[in-house]
Amino acid sequence: MKAYLEGCKFLPKLNNENSSKRNATYKERFASLQNLVLIMFEQDNVLVPRETSLFGYYPDGSFNVILPAEETTLYKEDWIGLKTLNEAGKVKFINLSGHHLQISISDMKKYILPYLEDESSR
Repeated sequence: MKAYLEGCKFLPKLNNENSSKRNATYKERFASLQNLVLIMFEQDNVLVPRETSLFGYYPDGSFNVILPAEETTLYKEDWIGLKTLNEAGKVKFINLSGHHLQISISDMKKYILPYLEDESSR
């Protein structure tokens, strides 16, 4: 974990992983989203593991098991507000067949478009 935090400049900041540099404003803004749609593509070979698209990941020191988001420290300690959002029913975890970002028009209409429309127009 230490090498990751020191070597990777983007993800640790995005995931609020550095305990001495946690950004409360970032967490507050993320937790204030109206909805968060997370999509995992079953044949994704870009993200490793593909479950990271749903905030799942390996436990420290192991690459044999993948934890679902709810079992990760990021979620349990609510570093970015994901737990807050999920407990409020605002996170949609979706699995789709296909490769990385290859979403059909019908799946876009089903899983994404409803959250882009103005509520008054529904």
